[in-house]
Amino acid sequence: MRNPFKYFKTSPEIIRLAVMMHIRFPLSPRNVEDLLHERGIDITPATVRFWWNRFGPMFASRIRKKRVQNHNHSNWAWHLDEAFVKINGEPHYLWRAVDHEGEVLEAYVTRRRDRKAALRFLRRTMKRYGNPQVVVTDRLKSYKAAMKLIGNAGRQETGRWLNNRAENSHLPFRRKERAMGKFRSFEALQKFVSAQSSVHNHFSHERHLNRRETFKQNRSVALAEWRQLAA
Repeated sequence: MRNPFKYFKTSPEIIRLAVMMHIRFPLSPRNVEDLLHERGIDITPATVRFWWNRFGPMFASRIRKKRVQNHNHSNWAWHLDEAFVKINGEPHYLWRAVDHEGEVLEAYVTRRRDRKAALRFLRRTMKRYGNPQVVVTDRLKSYKAAMKLIGNAGRQETGRWLNNRAENSHLPFRRKERAMGKFRSFEALQKFVSAQSSVHNHFSHERHLNRRETFKQNRSVALAEWRQLAA
């Protein structure tokens, strides 16, 4: 495999650290610059943005590929939801699919919230992860129309509090959105939400469900795997 860090003077460890801090936490490039400066690493916000654009999608793709191969997701129940996002003052919609264990399956940005957009989102998710047994949504009619075309209308469930898991999955993105001061292009938003979902899955260990010893062990394994990306 070709070394992606071949022509970079900075060590791969620093690049991985900067990219992880930018994607995983609600930090702007300037925040990442300040935190790395405390460790004796002198870079600029433009460097952080360049590293993120160059390596972020690649890291996320390798994490996603490994998790799909290991089947770390569940097809028992999917939770679908859409969130309102503004790009340069124009309304867009961020669709998100989450399984019942909290694994973010897909994040997809569209300009509309109609049947065509819902159908494209469902087909994109099912192509990668298969067909779920139950699909939990809100009362948006676009879901019902799209699932009727796919043939999953009988698997749809709606309810007032049934979809809280999907709605809560938007919270990390909302915190990042505030730190970044909104997004300025459709392509940049799609690239970021796809990468953020994969990184979130990689470092999410259900801390409130596990004992401290188990959580520390899982966290160490996740960090070790992250340091091996593109090694």
